[in-house]
Amino acid sequence: MDTLKKNEIYTAEIDGFTSEALGVAHIASRAVFVRGALPGETWRIRIVKVTKSVCYGRGEELLSGAPVRRAPECPVYGRCGGCACMHMSYAAELEFKRRKVDDALRRVGGLDIAVDGIIGSDAALGYRNKAVFAVGGGSEPVFGFFRAGTHEVVPVEGCLLQSEAANACALAVTGWMRANGVPAYDEASGAGLIRHVFVRTSRAGGAVCCVVTAGGLGPRTDSLAAALRAACPGLTGVVLCVNKSRGNTVLSGSFYTLWGEAEMTDSLCGSVFSIAPQAFYQVNPPQAERLYSRAVELALPEPGGTVFELYCGAGTISLSLARRAGRVVGAEIVPEAVENARENARRNGAENVEFICADAAEAAEHFRRSGESPDVIVVDPPRKGMSAAAVRECAAMSPERIVYVSCDPATLARDAKLFKEYGYSPAAATAVDMFPRTSHVETVVLLSKGEIDSKKIRVEFSLEDMDTSGFQQGATYEQIKGRVLEQTELKVSSLYISQIKRKCGLEVGQSYNLSKKENAKQPQCPPEKEKAIREAMKYFGMI
Repeated sequence: MDTLKKNEIYTAEIDGFTSEALGVAHIASRAVFVRGALPGETWRIRIVKVTKSVCYGRGEELLSGAPVRRAPECPVYGRCGGCACMHMSYAAELEFKRRKVDDALRRVGGLDIAVDGIIGSDAALGYRNKAVFAVGGGSEPVFGFFRAGTHEVVPVEGCLLQSEAANACALAVTGWMRANGVPAYDEASGAGLIRHVFVRTSRAGGAVCCVVTAGGLGPRTDSLAAALRAACPGLTGVVLCVNKSRGNTVLSGSFYTLWGEAEMTDSLCGSVFSIAPQAFYQVNPPQAERLYSRAVELALPEPGGTVFELYCGAGTISLSLARRAGRVVGAEIVPEAVENARENARRNGAENVEFICADAAEAAEHFRRSGESPDVIVVDPPRKGMSAAAVRECAAMSPERIVYVSCDPATLARDAKLFKEYGYSPAAATAVDMFPRTSHVETVVLLSKGEIDSKKIRVEFSLEDMDTSGFQQGATYEQIKGRVLEQTELKVSSLYISQIKRKCGLEVGQSYNLSKKENAKQPQCPPEKEKAIREAMKYFGMI
């Protein structure tokens, strides 16, 4: 058997595709992954990486192209880590994504279901209402996106998937940086200031620009807001996010409104929404309306009933459900998103929907222990999917149907497989192309328990009659520690947290208070750590 070696060149046919849209060639009994290659093509391939588990190649020369190949519109295609599908026709892209979801459900989940189709997007370019540009280059600032698999910023003059307003804001920020001698942030050293430019745009043309920094801007703050307003007349708000963490989280830390309104107002599914920078909101509104319409159709084939929605964000799906359900209760862990959701419900006159701030698993457990039994549960988790605890607690409430909205077919398949172990089988699956020209795809799946138990008792309830103290005190010790570390870089122990909780009159588990040694003296929480813990508890709505 031949052994592949780095820098050797082979001629091979591409006979497969990965879920990330990499072409697959089989050379010397090894699968070699080639970015930008399409099934049915013949390439001269240079081997660039060989390990025991994986081989990567680079296409040196295309000898025979596939009929679906197209010339990429973007000048940085192949260097930026974004548009994995720009080298193929849109019809081929849709088929690739449909098969991607199908393969995940069957191979990862071991589920006997086929995707009933994929809903394509009317626009393949300029469709995104959210841009997150990385800023790099040190004292010669540039904006762009990370090269695939790295944190190296690939400079761009503008992104074809983004709005004109988003591109204009990023140009304005880097121009202001050069004019004022403000360096870009460097992840490795922690030096520099500007980290990201985050822009949200509405369908009506308004936009909010959030500039993410590693520290304050001092007297230069007003000039930044002025530069952005001059470059983008449609701006409705300028926000500064001071993110001092050393990780790669974009929106973290403290937010300051420099001008206008921090929240963006937009319309979706006939409702008007106010969206905070931290709140989740779908990036492709026309496709989101099609996705939500399908989710509501699967969740509520008949009007009425009680629906729980977990990971509800700013309430976009919840308000769509509320038009058909008898009652909707949404849960979301981001406090700003929950406030958005409550305001959005008031703004749209939705009196049959309520929102709570809680982790998905904790919210589901609290409902179950309160004796609640929803007819339907709708979940729309982040890319990492649901926790095993959240799946377990949802299944324990025994709803008739569970509708799972997912942006990652692999985690969807994993969670659907776990739901099946609790008696919920997939009954329908529809893919929606929310992210044209990228390898990502959205999916909505109906999980059904089969025949409805005629002995099931329907429980009507009101949150006003429920004991919601579990939500008010729901932040875990690890969440409090994480918040304190993120905001102050202080490490606090569970013992210190329990001491402050007792001072605030909150319930504390015995394991955090009592030493196993007789007459043991416990260290007392220092004042600066007490202040930080109290601030974290305020953030989570505990005090």
